[in-house]
Amino acid sequence: MGLIRFNEKVLITTPIYYINDVPHIGHAYTTVAADILSRWHRLKGDDVLFLTGLDENSIKTVQAAKKVGIKDIKKYSDMIAEKWKKIWKILNISNDDLIRTTEDRHKKNVKNFFMLIHSKGDIYKGKYEGLYCEGCEAFITKSDLVNGKCPLHEKAPKIISEENYFFKLSKYQDKLLEYIEENPGFIQPESRKSEVISFIKSGLKDISISRPNLEWGIRLPIDENHYFWVWFDALINYLIDEKYWPANLHLIAKDILRFHAVIWPGMLFSAGYKLPKRIFAHGFLTVNGKKMSKSLGNVIDPVILSENYPVDAIRYFLIRDTPFGQDGDFSEKSLRTRLNNELAANIGNFIHRTLTFIWNRFEGTVPEPEKYNEQDKKFEEKIKSISTEVTKELENMRLDKGLEKILEFSSVCNRYFQQKEPWAENKNAETCLFLCANAIRNLAILIEPYLPFSAEKLWKQLNFKSSVHKQDWNSASIIAIKVGHKINKPKILFRQVKDE
Repeated sequence: MGLIRFNEKVLITTPIYYINDVPHIGHAYTTVAADILSRWHRLKGDDVLFLTGLDENSIKTVQAAKKVGIKDIKKYSDMIAEKWKKIWKILNISNDDLIRTTEDRHKKNVKNFFMLIHSKGDIYKGKYEGLYCEGCEAFITKSDLVNGKCPLHEKAPKIISEENYFFKLSKYQDKLLEYIEENPGFIQPESRKSEVISFIKSGLKDISISRPNLEWGIRLPIDENHYFWVWFDALINYLIDEKYWPANLHLIAKDILRFHAVIWPGMLFSAGYKLPKRIFAHGFLTVNGKKMSKSLGNVIDPVILSENYPVDAIRYFLIRDTPFGQDGDFSEKSLRTRLNNELAANIGNFIHRTLTFIWNRFEGTVPEPEKYNEQDKKFEEKIKSISTEVTKELENMRLDKGLEKILEFSSVCNRYFQQKEPWAENKNAETCLFLCANAIRNLAILIEPYLPFSAEKLWKQLNFKSSVHKQDWNSASIIAIKVGHKINKPKILFRQVKDE
């Protein structure tokens, strides 16, 4: 089941990230995946809103500011927010908006949303007594613990007792189960849906949505002594531009699935909004088998990586190395292997051989093909069908399989070039190079969502005036380069790096 398109507008979101530190490679994993899907939809001609953001109204923000000796919490937030924006720019993330929960537009939205559900009679004051994990910023139960600790942060939760405002989540238990049954693609992958259904059937409880007497956050409009619980506040960021609602895709990591697939739908039911079309919870990107976490001290900095490897190689590795939806383990050695063996030796090799041959033997002009034989016809059909194959994988959220199809196509191109032997005398070099040039053009479009820097460089080598990201995805299935087209001097697209 693909990303559901019910009009031309497409909303794709990442979670909004805590700003108690700069992004690690786990944040980059989610954001790059959302970027790939957003770029692909733009190539298809959709009106895309790719939304990411920063969750600043958190106790973690206060703690982080104090840790570095900054008393003005807003000043700290502004400083860290700029670092996040810079890193997304380095990774070539094409987000259309970045919501900060300290912005007035978000605060206004939260208060309006709250008053909607308050008017439904779904808010009441009560007392919460139980466990609270500061790492998750969530109320949890004993059944969530492993050896008395939060399994994600490996710390014992606090026992708290306080008067809070509650949301009647239990009221929407049956409605949510019915919705999930009637919309089988709502929660994915399938294993995550089963997990959510089991949790709901165990019985939903009303949830606390406020904390009293905090020093940071958004105050409840009905009680100045209470601040919104950070998750209630954060989830409403997705409604920042209602023209694009309901969202086509909430892309999240599996540890925040319940917030998005249980609490958020209940809130939306109460406020009278449609539910998002799909919530996809991918696995963790781990290091030595453990979830990457600032609190565990095992983070990988994407900026440092980008100083040693091309950004597109990092983007490629993040998606290529792990079946999307499952857990993956980060390895710099694997990154180098993928760069050397797949980007450089496969895709880059085919491109450079073809363009260099056209440049040297035909003075940079795409030659006129002779009559096709069966091998040429078969290769032409592959050129025309590859975009359909990649489309099928992307529609079904198999981002890694989409890359695999592109890599397989490049291998087919390499074999065709090798078998045609355009360097040999009395060989049909013109036909080979004509078809290979068109294969390269289509490759440039196909890799744009995954490898935008490289796609643009390749597009310029092919001497096209417009940008590759402005092309039509469907045009990657045609023979578009005409006889006599002039290319620019070829340059190596992917360079191998030495193993360390």
